[in-house]
Amino acid sequence: MQSAITGTGLWVPEESISNQELVDSHRAAVEAWNAENAAEIAAGRAEARDASTDAWIVRASGIRSRYVIEKSGVLDPARQKPHLPLRAESELSVQAEIAVKAAHEALERAGRKGSDVDAVLVACSNLQRAYPAVAIEVQRAIGAGGYAYDLNVACSSATFGLQAACDAIGAGHTRCALVLSPEITSGHNNFTLREYHFIFGDACTAVVVEPEDRASAGAFRVLASRLLTQFSNNIRNDFGFLNSAEDGARPPGDLLFRQNGRSVFREVCPLVSELILQQLAEAGRRPDQLRRLWLHQANLGMNDLIAKTVLGREPKPGEAPVILDEFANTSSAGSVIAFHRSHDDLAPGDLGVLCSFGAGYSIGSLLLERA
Repeated sequence: MQSAITGTGLWVPEESISNQELVDSHRAAVEAWNAENAAEIAAGRAEARDASTDAWIVRASGIRSRYVIEKSGVLDPARQKPHLPLRAESELSVQAEIAVKAAHEALERAGRKGSDVDAVLVACSNLQRAYPAVAIEVQRAIGAGGYAYDLNVACSSATFGLQAACDAIGAGHTRCALVLSPEITSGHNNFTLREYHFIFGDACTAVVVEPEDRASAGAFRVLASRLLTQFSNNIRNDFGFLNSAEDGARPPGDLLFRQNGRSVFREVCPLVSELILQQLAEAGRRPDQLRRLWLHQANLGMNDLIAKTVLGREPKPGEAPVILDEFANTSSAGSVIAFHRSHDDLAPGDLGVLCSFGAGYSIGSLLLERA
Protein backbone atom coordinates (compact mmCIF):
# COMPACT_ATOMS: atom_id res chain seq x y z
CA MET A 1 0.00 0.00 0.00
CA GLN A 2 1.44 3.35 -1.03
CA SER A 3 1.91 6.03 1.62
CA ALA A 4 1.49 9.79 1.52
CA ILE A 5 2.56 12.76 3.60
CA THR A 6 -0.68 14.50 4.50
CA GLY A 7 0.44 17.18 6.95
CA THR A 8 3.51 18.81 8.47
CA GLY A 9 4.09 20.96 11.54
CA LEU A 10 6.91 23.05 12.93
CA TRP A 11 7.78 24.33 16.40
CA VAL A 12 10.28 27.18 16.53
CA PRO A 13 11.73 28.59 19.78
CA GLU A 14 10.85 32.17 20.66
CA GLU A 15 14.50 33.18 21.05
CA SER A 16 17.06 33.59 18.29
CA ILE A 17 20.80 34.27 18.36
CA SER A 18 22.52 36.18 15.56
CA ASN A 19 26.05 35.34 14.46
CA GLN A 20 27.32 38.58 15.96
CA GLU A 21 25.76 37.87 19.34
CA LEU A 22 27.32 34.42 19.35
CA VAL A 23 30.69 35.78 18.20
CA ASP A 24 30.76 38.40 20.97
CA SER A 25 30.04 35.73 23.60
CA HIS A 26 32.55 33.32 22.11
CA ARG A 27 35.31 35.93 22.00
CA ALA A 28 34.83 36.73 25.68
CA ALA A 29 34.94 33.02 26.56
CA VAL A 30 38.06 32.43 24.46
CA GLU A 31 39.90 35.37 26.01
CA ALA A 32 39.07 34.11 29.49
CA TRP A 33 40.14 30.54 28.66
CA ASN A 34 43.42 31.65 27.06
CA ALA A 35 44.22 33.83 30.08
CA GLU A 36 43.41 31.05 32.54
CA ASN A 37 45.59 28.59 30.62
CA ALA A 38 48.39 30.98 29.68
CA ALA A 39 51.10 28.96 31.44
CA GLU A 40 50.07 25.71 29.73
CA ILE A 41 49.92 27.49 26.36
CA ALA A 42 53.36 29.03 26.87
CA ALA A 43 54.79 25.62 27.80
CA GLY A 44 53.34 24.04 24.67
CA ARG A 45 51.03 21.73 26.61
CA ALA A 46 47.88 23.46 25.34
CA GLU A 47 46.90 25.38 22.26
CA ALA A 48 45.45 28.87 22.43
CA ARG A 49 41.83 28.96 21.29
CA ASP A 50 40.85 31.11 18.32
CA ALA A 51 37.97 33.56 18.39
CA SER A 52 35.26 33.49 15.75
CA THR A 53 33.87 36.16 13.40
CA ASP A 54 30.54 36.64 11.68
CA ALA A 55 32.19 36.72 8.25
CA TRP A 56 34.03 33.45 8.92
CA ILE A 57 30.83 31.69 10.00
CA VAL A 58 28.93 32.79 6.90
CA ARG A 59 31.81 31.84 4.62
CA ALA A 60 32.25 28.43 6.27
CA SER A 61 28.59 27.44 6.46
CA GLY A 62 26.06 29.96 5.13
CA ILE A 63 24.59 30.25 8.65
CA ARG A 64 23.55 33.71 9.87
CA SER A 65 21.41 32.95 12.94
CA ARG A 66 19.83 30.12 14.92
CA TYR A 67 16.85 29.60 17.22
CA VAL A 68 17.55 28.23 20.69
CA ILE A 69 15.29 27.00 23.44
CA GLU A 70 17.03 29.30 25.95
CA LYS A 71 19.31 32.15 24.95
CA SER A 72 20.87 33.64 28.08
CA GLY A 73 22.75 30.49 29.09
CA VAL A 74 24.17 29.96 25.62
CA LEU A 75 25.45 33.55 25.47
CA ASP A 76 26.87 33.52 29.01
CA PRO A 77 30.65 33.15 28.43
CA ALA A 78 30.97 31.33 31.75
CA ARG A 79 28.22 28.80 30.92
CA GLN A 80 27.81 28.35 27.12
CA LYS A 81 24.80 26.06 27.30
CA PRO A 82 21.07 26.69 27.74
CA HIS A 83 19.31 26.93 31.10
CA LEU A 84 16.73 24.14 31.33
CA PRO A 85 14.87 23.97 34.67
CA LEU A 86 14.67 20.47 36.11
CA ARG A 87 11.16 19.08 35.62
CA ALA A 88 9.36 16.66 37.91
CA GLU A 89 8.50 13.22 36.55
CA SER A 90 4.84 14.21 36.70
CA GLU A 91 5.46 17.07 34.24
CA LEU A 92 5.63 16.76 30.48
CA SER A 93 9.27 16.49 29.44
CA VAL A 94 10.75 19.30 27.38
CA GLN A 95 11.15 17.12 24.27
CA ALA A 96 7.60 15.82 24.55
CA GLU A 97 6.30 19.37 25.04
CA ILE A 98 7.81 20.75 21.84
CA ALA A 99 6.86 17.59 19.94
CA VAL A 100 3.21 18.01 20.98
CA LYS A 101 3.25 21.61 19.73
CA ALA A 102 4.56 20.59 16.32
CA ALA A 103 2.18 17.62 16.23
CA HIS A 104 -0.91 19.79 16.66
CA GLU A 105 -0.06 21.84 13.55
CA ALA A 106 0.69 18.74 11.46
CA LEU A 107 -2.55 17.04 12.52
CA GLU A 108 -4.57 20.17 11.78
CA ARG A 109 -3.06 20.41 8.31
CA ALA A 110 -3.84 16.74 7.74
CA GLY A 111 -7.41 17.13 9.00
CA ARG A 112 -6.80 14.62 11.79
CA LYS A 113 -7.05 14.52 15.56
CA GLY A 114 -4.65 12.97 18.04
CA SER A 115 -7.09 10.09 18.52
CA ASP A 116 -6.74 9.24 14.79
CA VAL A 117 -3.03 8.48 15.24
CA ASP A 118 -2.06 4.88 15.87
CA ALA A 119 1.73 5.13 15.58
CA VAL A 120 4.02 7.79 17.06
CA LEU A 121 7.72 7.84 16.20
CA VAL A 122 10.09 10.28 17.87
CA ALA A 123 13.05 10.34 15.50
CA CYS A 124 15.89 12.68 16.48
CA SER A 125 19.64 12.89 17.07
CA ASN A 126 19.58 13.17 20.84
CA LEU A 127 16.98 11.88 23.28
CA GLN A 128 16.82 13.38 26.75
CA ARG A 129 16.49 10.02 28.50
CA ALA A 130 16.85 6.34 27.85
CA TYR A 131 13.32 5.32 28.88
CA PRO A 132 10.38 5.48 28.98
CA ALA A 133 10.34 6.44 25.31
CA VAL A 134 9.58 10.10 24.65
CA ALA A 135 7.29 8.88 21.85
CA ILE A 136 5.10 7.03 24.36
CA GLU A 137 4.87 10.20 26.44
CA VAL A 138 3.74 12.11 23.34
CA GLN A 139 1.31 9.33 22.47
CA ARG A 140 -0.44 9.82 25.79
CA ALA A 141 -0.33 13.62 25.60
CA ILE A 142 -2.14 13.76 22.24
CA GLY A 143 -4.54 10.90 22.97
CA ALA A 144 -3.15 8.59 20.30
CA GLY A 145 -3.68 4.83 20.23
CA GLY A 146 -1.59 2.01 18.83
CA TYR A 147 2.13 2.06 19.59
CA ALA A 148 5.05 4.47 19.90
CA TYR A 149 8.82 4.29 19.97
CA ASP A 150 11.99 6.39 19.71
CA LEU A 151 14.69 6.03 17.08
CA ASN A 152 18.03 7.71 16.44
CA VAL A 153 20.00 7.76 13.20
CA ALA A 154 21.54 11.18 13.88
CA CYS A 155 20.74 13.79 11.21
CA SER A 156 18.90 11.17 9.13
CA SER A 157 16.51 10.25 11.94
CA ALA A 158 13.49 11.97 10.37
CA THR A 159 13.83 10.30 6.98
CA PHE A 160 14.50 6.91 8.58
CA GLY A 161 11.42 7.51 10.72
CA LEU A 162 9.36 8.33 7.63
CA GLN A 163 10.58 5.12 6.00
CA ALA A 164 9.56 3.17 9.11
CA ALA A 165 6.12 4.81 9.01
CA CYS A 166 5.69 3.93 5.33
CA ASP A 167 6.75 0.35 6.02
CA ALA A 168 4.22 0.09 8.86
CA ILE A 169 1.47 1.39 6.59
CA GLY A 170 2.45 -1.05 3.85
CA ALA A 171 2.35 -3.94 6.32
CA GLY A 172 -1.03 -2.87 7.67
CA HIS A 173 0.28 -2.04 11.16
CA THR A 174 -0.89 1.57 11.11
CA ARG A 175 -3.36 3.84 9.33
CA CYS A 176 -2.06 7.17 10.63
CA ALA A 177 1.55 7.63 11.72
CA LEU A 178 3.12 10.70 13.26
CA VAL A 179 6.89 11.21 12.89
CA LEU A 180 8.37 13.82 15.24
CA SER A 181 11.89 15.27 15.39
CA PRO A 182 12.33 17.36 18.56
CA GLU A 183 15.89 18.58 18.07
CA ILE A 184 17.27 20.49 21.06
CA THR A 185 20.73 20.65 19.56
CA SER A 186 21.88 23.47 21.86
CA GLY A 187 22.13 20.82 24.56
CA HIS A 188 24.70 18.70 22.70
CA ASN A 189 26.65 21.43 20.89
CA ASN A 190 30.14 22.46 22.00
CA PHE A 191 29.87 26.25 22.18
CA THR A 192 33.42 26.58 23.53
CA LEU A 193 35.27 25.78 20.29
CA ARG A 194 35.39 27.95 17.18
CA GLU A 195 34.86 25.09 14.73
CA TYR A 196 31.60 23.96 16.37
CA HIS A 197 30.04 26.87 18.27
CA PHE A 198 27.98 28.26 15.38
CA ILE A 199 26.65 25.08 13.79
CA PHE A 200 23.40 24.14 15.51
CA GLY A 201 19.94 25.49 16.27
CA ASP A 202 16.80 24.13 17.94
CA ALA A 203 13.47 23.20 16.31
CA CYS A 204 10.91 20.41 16.13
CA THR A 205 9.13 19.04 13.08
CA ALA A 206 6.10 16.78 12.76
CA VAL A 207 4.94 14.76 9.74
CA VAL A 208 1.66 12.86 9.35
CA VAL A 209 1.91 9.78 7.11
CA GLU A 210 -1.17 7.89 5.93
CA PRO A 211 -2.21 5.44 3.20
CA GLU A 212 -2.63 7.24 -0.10
CA ASP A 213 -6.30 6.26 -0.31
CA ARG A 214 -6.94 8.36 2.82
CA ALA A 215 -4.99 11.38 1.61
CA SER A 216 -6.71 14.57 0.54
CA ALA A 217 -5.79 16.65 -2.49
CA GLY A 218 -2.43 18.31 -2.11
CA ALA A 219 -0.78 15.48 -0.21
CA PHE A 220 2.57 14.07 -1.32
CA ARG A 221 2.79 10.45 -2.43
CA VAL A 222 5.91 8.59 -1.36
CA LEU A 223 6.90 7.03 -4.68
CA ALA A 224 10.15 5.49 -3.45
CA SER A 225 12.58 5.64 -0.57
CA ARG A 226 16.20 4.69 -0.05
CA LEU A 227 18.25 4.29 3.11
CA LEU A 228 22.02 3.89 3.35
CA THR A 229 24.48 3.64 6.22
CA GLN A 230 28.26 3.46 6.18
CA PHE A 231 30.32 3.56 9.36
CA SER A 232 32.51 6.58 10.00
CA ASN A 233 34.00 8.28 13.06
CA ASN A 234 34.08 11.66 11.34
CA ILE A 235 30.92 12.79 13.16
CA ARG A 236 30.65 11.56 16.71
CA ASN A 237 29.17 12.09 20.19
CA ASP A 238 30.15 9.58 22.89
CA PHE A 239 27.66 10.61 25.58
CA GLY A 240 25.96 7.51 26.99
CA PHE A 241 24.94 5.58 30.06
CA LEU A 242 28.21 3.66 30.22
CA ASN A 243 30.33 6.82 30.64
CA SER A 244 30.06 6.66 34.43
CA ALA A 245 31.33 3.06 34.45
CA GLU A 246 34.39 3.70 32.31
CA ASP A 247 37.84 3.50 33.89
CA GLY A 248 39.54 6.75 33.07
CA ALA A 249 38.17 10.17 32.18
CA ARG A 250 37.16 11.21 28.70
CA PRO A 251 37.93 14.71 27.45
CA PRO A 252 34.77 16.78 27.99
CA GLY A 253 34.46 17.41 24.26
CA ASP A 254 33.96 13.69 23.63
CA LEU A 255 30.54 13.91 25.28
CA LEU A 256 29.37 16.61 22.87
CA PHE A 257 29.13 16.90 19.09
CA ARG A 258 32.41 16.81 17.19
CA GLN A 259 33.33 16.25 13.58
CA ASN A 260 36.05 16.32 10.95
CA GLY A 261 34.23 18.72 8.67
CA ARG A 262 36.50 18.54 5.62
CA SER A 263 36.35 14.74 5.51
CA VAL A 264 32.57 14.80 5.93
CA PHE A 265 32.22 17.19 3.01
CA ARG A 266 34.54 15.16 0.80
CA GLU A 267 33.00 11.77 1.59
CA VAL A 268 29.29 12.46 2.09
CA CYS A 269 28.51 14.66 -0.92
CA PRO A 270 29.23 11.98 -3.56
CA LEU A 271 27.40 9.33 -1.50
CA VAL A 272 24.26 11.47 -1.32
CA SER A 273 24.35 12.49 -4.98
CA GLU A 274 24.83 8.90 -6.14
CA LEU A 275 22.00 7.61 -3.93
CA ILE A 276 19.52 10.20 -5.24
CA LEU A 277 20.47 9.54 -8.87
CA GLN A 278 20.14 5.77 -8.37
CA GLN A 279 16.78 6.28 -6.68
CA LEU A 280 15.50 8.33 -9.61
CA ALA A 281 16.74 5.78 -12.13
CA GLU A 282 15.10 2.89 -10.29
CA ALA A 283 11.82 4.82 -10.20
CA GLY A 284 12.03 5.53 -13.94
CA ARG A 285 12.41 9.28 -13.39
CA ARG A 286 14.99 11.76 -14.64
CA PRO A 287 16.79 14.50 -12.71
CA ASP A 288 15.33 17.13 -15.03
CA GLN A 289 11.87 16.14 -13.81
CA LEU A 290 12.64 17.26 -10.26
CA ARG A 291 11.00 20.50 -9.15
CA ARG A 292 12.45 20.55 -5.66
CA LEU A 293 15.32 19.20 -3.58
CA TRP A 294 14.60 19.42 0.15
CA LEU A 295 18.07 18.66 1.47
CA HIS A 296 19.52 18.34 4.95
CA GLN A 297 20.48 21.79 6.18
CA ALA A 298 24.00 21.54 7.54
CA ASN A 299 26.23 23.46 5.19
CA LEU A 300 25.42 25.62 2.17
CA GLY A 301 28.42 24.37 0.23
CA MET A 302 27.36 20.74 0.63
CA ASN A 303 23.82 21.47 -0.52
CA ASP A 304 25.00 23.48 -3.53
CA LEU A 305 27.35 20.70 -4.62
CA ILE A 306 24.76 17.93 -4.16
CA ALA A 307 22.06 19.88 -6.02
CA LYS A 308 24.44 20.72 -8.86
CA THR A 309 25.56 17.09 -9.17
CA VAL A 310 22.01 15.69 -9.15
CA LEU A 311 20.56 18.27 -11.54
CA GLY A 312 23.62 18.39 -13.80
CA ARG A 313 23.64 22.21 -13.59
CA GLU A 314 23.51 25.06 -11.12
CA PRO A 315 20.19 24.96 -9.25
CA LYS A 316 17.76 27.75 -10.00
CA PRO A 317 16.44 29.92 -7.15
CA GLY A 318 13.99 27.88 -5.07
CA GLU A 319 14.91 24.47 -6.49
CA ALA A 320 16.99 23.59 -3.43
CA PRO A 321 15.49 25.79 -0.70
CA VAL A 322 17.77 26.96 2.10
CA ILE A 323 16.62 27.51 5.67
CA LEU A 324 19.96 27.06 7.46
CA ASP A 325 20.78 30.77 7.16
CA GLU A 326 17.90 31.40 9.59
CA PHE A 327 17.80 28.11 11.56
CA ALA A 328 21.41 26.83 11.33
CA ASN A 329 21.74 23.03 11.44
CA THR A 330 18.68 21.60 13.19
CA SER A 331 19.93 18.06 12.65
CA SER A 332 17.18 15.69 11.44
CA ALA A 333 14.58 18.48 11.40
CA GLY A 334 16.35 20.51 8.70
CA SER A 335 15.17 18.83 5.51
CA VAL A 336 11.62 18.62 6.90
CA ILE A 337 11.66 22.35 7.73
CA ALA A 338 12.67 23.03 4.13
CA PHE A 339 9.79 20.84 2.93
CA HIS A 340 7.32 22.40 5.38
CA ARG A 341 8.18 25.91 4.23
CA SER A 342 8.60 25.28 0.51
CA HIS A 343 6.03 22.98 -1.07
CA ASP A 344 2.76 24.91 -1.41
CA ASP A 345 3.65 26.15 -4.91
CA LEU A 346 4.06 22.65 -6.39
CA ALA A 347 1.34 21.41 -8.74
CA PRO A 348 -0.15 17.91 -8.98
CA GLY A 349 2.40 15.59 -10.55
CA ASP A 350 5.41 17.68 -9.54
CA LEU A 351 8.33 15.69 -8.14
CA GLY A 352 10.70 16.42 -5.27
CA VAL A 353 13.31 14.63 -3.19
CA LEU A 354 13.41 14.88 0.62
CA CYS A 355 16.90 13.84 1.66
CA SER A 356 18.92 13.91 4.85
CA PHE A 357 22.47 12.85 5.64
CA GLY A 358 24.71 12.86 8.66
CA ALA A 359 26.54 10.87 11.29
CA GLY A 360 26.85 7.17 10.76
CA TYR A 361 27.27 7.96 7.96
CA SER A 362 23.54 7.76 7.34
CA ILE A 363 21.48 8.87 4.34
CA GLY A 364 17.72 8.74 3.89
CA SER A 365 15.92 9.87 0.75
CA LEU A 366 12.25 9.92 -0.24
CA LEU A 367 10.99 10.60 -3.77
CA LEU A 368 7.73 12.54 -3.46
CA GLU A 369 4.98 13.43 -5.94
CA ARG A 370 2.32 16.07 -5.38
CA ALA A 371 -1.08 14.39 -5.46
